Amino acid sequence: MDWANVLVIILSVFLAIFLLLAIVLVVMLIRVTQQIKAVTSVAQRTAENIESVVASVTKVTSPVFLVGLLTKQFKKFVKNKK
Repeated sequence: MDWANVLVIILSVFLAIFLLLAIVLVVMLIRVTQQIKAVTSVAQRTAENIESVVASVTKVTSPVFLVGLLTKQFKKFVKNKK
């Protein structure tokens, strides 16, 4: 057996090892991307829920704030008139 055949065998073994590593890494990458997709969908749902809560709170607090402001101004007006 000459050195060329030995070199071909060694390179074939390393090629097989790197091919197996590549397959394992691709499978792991697919799993990670699926987990990222799940996390982003949960984050999107949470953001939408928070947005709806803020919209509801804004609808309630705006009239309350205006009534409080008007009441305060009315009290100042009544005190100044006396």
